[in-house]
Amino acid sequence: MRNAHDFTFAGQRLTARATGALWWDAEGVLIVSDLHLGKSERRARRGGSLLPPYETEDTLIRLQADILETGAAHVVCLGDSFDDLEAAAGLAARPRDRIARLMAGRDWTWITGNHDPAPPGLPGRVADTLALGPVTLCHVATGADRPEISGHYHPKAAIHVRGRAISRPCFLRDARRLILPAYGTYTGGLRSRDPALARLMAPDARAILAGLPMVEIPMPR
Repeated sequence: MRNAHDFTFAGQRLTARATGALWWDAEGVLIVSDLHLGKSERRARRGGSLLPPYETEDTLIRLQADILETGAAHVVCLGDSFDDLEAAAGLAARPRDRIARLMAGRDWTWITGNHDPAPPGLPGRVADTLALGPVTLCHVATGADRPEISGHYHPKAAIHVRGRAISRPCFLRDARRLILPAYGTYTGGLRSRDPALARLMAPDARAILAGLPMVEIPMPR
């Protein structure tokens, strides 16, 4: 069972991976969004419900596998890479060392998000947007005329299997917008039927469900 789905966006051949990462082979770039590293620590710090503190390690292990399997020369994180700035500043030595090893020998761009204006104390380039070929990479889709790849919304969609609705994170795409699912463990999702997404995406938009098997369907509305 193949863990990836090829498609064309803005004239570019792209690959949606089952993990929620996007591979752009012609540019040698791996794109991920909304890692939300440190979410369990942030919830505990703010008095929320306690979650097992393993999501940062789990997310980074999956990211490492995606980087190694694709051979990415450049990694772009589309914002909300950390759950907040305190989570980034207080990152423990082990995950910080793992990130440093992942960054070694390759370009790395941190796109700013609404949770993390700029991750402190880490190498790599920080930018609000990044132009790559005919596409702009950003955190939140703007609806501009230039094609955009973004994140922020954590989209998810459902398919029916043997009479049961199974909901999964998904990529959403139309002619001008490509929205990535949240990559991080413990990240929730926004149904594609939500008005925020229904208004943003064109009537002929498609959803590519992450996970296995990978399925592309009309965007549920």
